[in-house]
Amino acid sequence: MNKRHSEIIELIHKEVKPALGCTEPIAVALAVAKAVEVLEEKCGMTDRLETDFRIDVEVSANILKNGMGVGIPGTGMVGLFIAAALGAVCGKSSYGLEVLHDLDGHSVERAKVLVKKKLVKIRLADTEKKLYIKADVESEYPDGERHKGCAVIENDHDNIVETWFDSRILSESHRESEHEEQKCTLDYNLTVKEIYDFAREVAFDDIEFILESRTLNDALAREGLTGKYGLRVGWAISKDRNREVFGNDFMSYAMSMTAAASDARMAGCTLPAMSNSGSGNQGITATMPIIAYSQAYKITDEQLARALIMSHLIAIHIKGYLGKLSALCGCVIASTGAASGLVYLRGGSYEQVCYSIKNMIGNITGMVCDGAKEGCAMKVASGVSSALQSAVLAIERICISAEDGIIEEDIEKTIMNLGRIGSVGMQNTDNMILDIMVCK
Repeated sequence: MNKRHSEIIELIHKEVKPALGCTEPIAVALAVAKAVEVLEEKCGMTDRLETDFRIDVEVSANILKNGMGVGIPGTGMVGLFIAAALGAVCGKSSYGLEVLHDLDGHSVERAKVLVKKKLVKIRLADTEKKLYIKADVESEYPDGERHKGCAVIENDHDNIVETWFDSRILSESHRESEHEEQKCTLDYNLTVKEIYDFAREVAFDDIEFILESRTLNDALAREGLTGKYGLRVGWAISKDRNREVFGNDFMSYAMSMTAAASDARMAGCTLPAMSNSGSGNQGITATMPIIAYSQAYKITDEQLARALIMSHLIAIHIKGYLGKLSALCGCVIASTGAASGLVYLRGGSYEQVCYSIKNMIGNITGMVCDGAKEGCAMKVASGVSSALQSAVLAIERICISAEDGIIEEDIEKTIMNLGRIGSVGMQNTDNMILDIMVCK
């Protein structure tokens, strides 16, 4: 494997990973779990199920927005309070975004007690950062002393940058000497052309790992199709009685599978998703239309892996210009990746992949993110529909003109335009959405 291929695979491993539950509340649980581990290390083992931890969490506005209304796995509850409590009771930071992997009935009941006793506080942090969490966890020990552990997450959902014990700092991972660890997506200098070439040329053995996306996200979709979760969008689309509206074709199948996975995830299903750029829904949307295509048309594992790599990398590349959290709905980015992967599976050229991206950006740019919630499954379904439409038009060599809107001849400039709109232009929209949500 050449050096550049190794760098791109490093980026994929960094941005594509399993996540149990919506990543914003899960990141809160991760920070709290790490703070408790500091107490365990410095003060001796604590019986987590018997300890009245006092938990004080400060979060950035976008973490608050995306954590308020989403289901927490295995609890039947929503929001950051129960997520923080579970992080203290059963979380293990070594699991990363699967921090609640060891969740069981006892830990859920204990976490609910902490919330009921009002031992968990969630506050808005005074920070300009889009992704910021500071968790302070205090506990009293047999000697009568109270001690505090602290953990800070910044920029990435699993990026713990500081830990503290009482007033003493234990670790800082964001110093200049460790800059390489904080390498961001744009530092990899990807282009759509390089992504296209990489997906076609890299050795299958080097990317076969990406097929875990199929394993995890297909399992979520099939669980969602049971109709037990959320708004039951995927289930409703798949019902025979609705065939007269949706038909019985590949589009309805892809929409139902993708929406069903989102239904299950957003309503607290205990199965993990394969995430993309810190978002489980984005990982689902980038992969499930392609997985559905592979199931409908019996393509090989190698073809599927290459299409998934293309989709994941296009989504990662676009997300690099937006940041991990923005006012722009992540399904816009993820379904753009899916469109490019579908073009690849249908034998499309680099030029046609660019057409699909431009068609997507010219179509559903502007779909706002009004927080993570059960209703995200409807946006996911809309994104899949748009992705399939964009891919079909691209294969027919139909593309939105560079004279229209934010589309340019240069694909990279087009992506940068989208990034500017989502990260800068829609900032007031983001603030207004949060204000509406917290004032209900």
